[in-house]
Amino acid sequence: MRTRYATNPEQIPTFDTEALRSHYLVEDLFPTDRVDTVYSHEDRLVVGGVAPQTGTPVRLESPDALRADFFLQRREAGVVNVGTGAGVVDVDDTRYELAPKDVLYIGRGTRNISFNGSGEAAFYLVSTPAHASHPTRHATLADATPVSLGEQRTSNERTIYKFIHDEGIQSCQLVLGVTELAAGSMWNTMPAHIHDRRTEVYLYFGLEPDQRVVHLMGEPHQTRNLIVADQQAVISPCWSIHCGFGTANYAFVWAMGGENTDYGDVVPAPITQLR
Repeated sequence: MRTRYATNPEQIPTFDTEALRSHYLVEDLFPTDRVDTVYSHEDRLVVGGVAPQTGTPVRLESPDALRADFFLQRREAGVVNVGTGAGVVDVDDTRYELAPKDVLYIGRGTRNISFNGSGEAAFYLVSTPAHASHPTRHATLADATPVSLGEQRTSNERTIYKFIHDEGIQSCQLVLGVTELAAGSMWNTMPAHIHDRRTEVYLYFGLEPDQRVVHLMGEPHQTRNLIVADQQAVISPCWSIHCGFGTANYAFVWAMGGENTDYGDVVPAPITQLR
């Protein structure tokens, strides 16, 4: 488990490209047949990934940094299959088959979690601290709450699928969904915004190897950018905007943890105000 410490917005002007990437960009998150995790001190979020290929179950162990007997002893988690084929997640005594873009919520107290596949599934995990237990639930895109936003003329036509939120799958503090951009659209999350009571993580996927997303971050008056490749994640502190544009259409998993589960609790930062 790698560790990322919390940062202050006053540090941003002092960061060069390498420093920005080392603090906020998570690369190499989907090793073969091994779960890789990153612990962020921003709202104690954990992100992880695994690409199972051999057909042998890959167990989610509890790293020393969690100081827990098992990974979800005091946590909850959301799992999204961001690969191109189906895979399997075993949760205690129940097996779930996840097609691409399926979501699995796993509640606090679950002891045994393992991932399995034959090379086409890639499982992305987001975990937040939890004070209560909620039932494990599996959902497909058809089960989610879709919201269509944007339009073709502004290159931001997209569909937001809300899975884990206060009117969907119940959780303690985890909020999670998937956004898909339409062909020909490249802008996401317009207007940009902040929510100072929650940290958010974006995991971009569905990009070809030679395509990239330019992710905008920082305070509205002091923005910076990160160049992001397929299956890389950006940790967005509560004081930072988050939006971006790509060289081709793509999808991303958005996940939040913090003080509330109200999806609409945001402060907009219109493009005309960004600097």
